[in-house]
Amino acid sequence: MAPLRCLLSLLPALALALGPAVSAGETRRALALEALGEAEGLAGELVGQLWGAGLPGDLPELEPECRRLLTAFAEGSAALTDCLGSHARPVRLCQACHRHYRRLLQQYGDIARAVGNSSESHNCAKSILTSDRLQLVVTLSEFFNETWEAANCANCLKNSSEGLSNSTVEFLDLFNKSLTCFEHNLQGQTIYLSPNNYTEVCKNCNGTYTMLNDLYNHLQRMNRQGGESGHSTHLCIDVEDAMNITRKLWSRTFNCSVPCSDTVPVIAVSSFILFLPVVFYLSSFLHSKQKKRILILPKRIQSNASLVNIQEKYS
Repeated sequence: MAPLRCLLSLLPALALALGPAVSAGETRRALALEALGEAEGLAGELVGQLWGAGLPGDLPELEPECRRLLTAFAEGSAALTDCLGSHARPVRLCQACHRHYRRLLQQYGDIARAVGNSSESHNCAKSILTSDRLQLVVTLSEFFNETWEAANCANCLKNSSEGLSNSTVEFLDLFNKSLTCFEHNLQGQTIYLSPNNYTEVCKNCNGTYTMLNDLYNHLQRMNRQGGESGHSTHLCIDVEDAMNITRKLWSRTFNCSVPCSDTVPVIAVSSFILFLPVVFYLSSFLHSKQKKRILILPKRIQSNASLVNIQEKYS
């Protein structure tokens, strides 16, 4: 505290320099300037000593290991956010961002399990996750988890979430082939036909589109029973969005329709159903006529027998 006492002893000279003492001459002004410079130097030294000793109530700094974990989580959150935003339309979240999401889960798990280097340091989980009301790291992690679950990305991935499932890869391959077929036939058709006539697209791409549509329906049925990923909910948003895009192009833009391959069975079943009422009424009519014959026959026999008895009586 010696510099502080020296600084206090120089305050009268400093006040004298700042006061209205112009008539004292150049000697007093030079003395005041010298005292001011010394006071500034001592004040700077005092401030440095106070900060070096640590001010009371100063906020505690994170341990180096905890700071490293927090920085890694921040960088992982930024990378995942950029990936989600970049692949929002058309939706490619699951196939493009699953590595970022898996890495972020690991980084959050490292924070939850880690402890600072020194024995006196607080747990990193407590310092980073629950030391304030906002709990920003927890909020960010919950947001990413809810977004991932809402997109049903687990249904596009293998059980270990290390990559796309085989059925998803097959579907995306057919989807890309369908779009390529649409584009190829549109380029060759617009030269000769009007923009509203897409007969070539419908004819040449019907096989690819039918395979894609059948595979999507198969994935839906398999998913209800619990498919490769073990989740029996909706298909992932990537597959659903891809199928919606294809169906809109096929039915609305190109005005195509898929011909029914089971025409003969459908006609046969429909004819059988329409013919059922005729069979029913005809059989009912014949059955009622037969019953009438059976009921009338005994009466005729009885009447003949009575006639014979009467004849024998009078004879």
